[in-house]
Amino acid sequence: MAKLAVNGGSAIRDGKNFPAWPIYGEAEKDALMRVLGNENWGIGSVEIDAFEKEFAAYQHCSRAVTMCNGSVTLRNALLACGVESGDEVIVPPYTFLATVTGVLEANCVPVFVDIDPETFNMDPSAIEGAITPRTKVIIPVHIGGNPADMDAIMAVARKHGLKVIEDAAHAVGAEYKGKRVGSVGDIGSFSFQSSKNLCCGEGGAIVTNDEDLFVRCWSIHNCGRDLTGAWYEHNHLGGNYRLGGFAAALLRAQMQKLDAEIELRSRNAIRLTEKLADIPGVSPLKVPAATTRHAWHLFVLRYDKTAFDGLDRAVWLKALQAEGLPILAGYDTPHYRHKFMLNKSFCSFDGWRNSNPDLDYGKIHLPVAEKASYEQGCWLPQNILLGSDSDIDDVADVFRKVYENRSELK
Repeated sequence: MAKLAVNGGSAIRDGKNFPAWPIYGEAEKDALMRVLGNENWGIGSVEIDAFEKEFAAYQHCSRAVTMCNGSVTLRNALLACGVESGDEVIVPPYTFLATVTGVLEANCVPVFVDIDPETFNMDPSAIEGAITPRTKVIIPVHIGGNPADMDAIMAVARKHGLKVIEDAAHAVGAEYKGKRVGSVGDIGSFSFQSSKNLCCGEGGAIVTNDEDLFVRCWSIHNCGRDLTGAWYEHNHLGGNYRLGGFAAALLRAQMQKLDAEIELRSRNAIRLTEKLADIPGVSPLKVPAATTRHAWHLFVLRYDKTAFDGLDRAVWLKALQAEGLPILAGYDTPHYRHKFMLNKSFCSFDGWRNSNPDLDYGKIHLPVAEKASYEQGCWLPQNILLGSDSDIDDVADVFRKVYENRSELK
């Protein structure tokens, strides 16, 4: 029986690296040089206009607006939807912080609903009970690149006259019943931060098929200007949330290989899922039939400590990491449990006083999200799924080794 690396044994991945990320080459260098030789590095860059057209079409939408990061796309999308101070926005607690802070920075109130235990996406059955007269928007998140149950979410939204903003930061290229994410709801929000499957360092975009929402997003991100107005004509409240030409050029180059990378991740995800099937204590999240294309930004798993005699997740993860596997716990705190939420430390964003002056996030208990955060959830980053068959086999071997030698961890 092999000794675990965490206890001084030899690591399965000793000296072996997974593919680095981001991946770049001559195409990216050429793209940057195109911008360097052009007089417009920012607004007016042909690269920005070209990428917006290409990205909108790629996500099955008519319009796109690029922005400086994915966080502001959520906030600006909410403003474009017409939210007012104190309006409520339904969000999941198992997501990156920006899904929540974007709501707060639009001076609205995040209302949390629980997640589905098999997908970690928003549970549609929990939404209706969270709707009040102040509810204006629902923000489902496509966790790890696996689309949420959009039919059910859209049905509730349309019944109550609510807008839907898809947080697709993890999910570029993913499809729900053949439709690319972002095209199902009213607006789709994307991130191009360094870890994302389509990246440029920092950046983001919204996509939509609603011309009015596009016009509002464009104005908000461009200092309140109108599309056909003069440069110093500001008819709306807005700011400079624009993307630069260098970032847009990088994204155009990265898009040329995006589909091939998604296909490779998908093949490796299937291979890894099959190899993990007979290893107790770890199970990949469900991929529903409605997910006709998973983006695999994360390979998300559930840890079952009963298979390890109650072993704490942190100890289990440390043993896996010692074998050379860069696995993470991921979102380890539901957002309503963060200190700034409990203390309502929202700077000057006090819209909650208008709708719920007795707001107390400390009273919230969402059992599925808490179990995912504190006990079950763990992630493998997307670059692992760009590895070879041998790399994927090593990943499965790490899980198997730790399970078979679990007695060492007591």
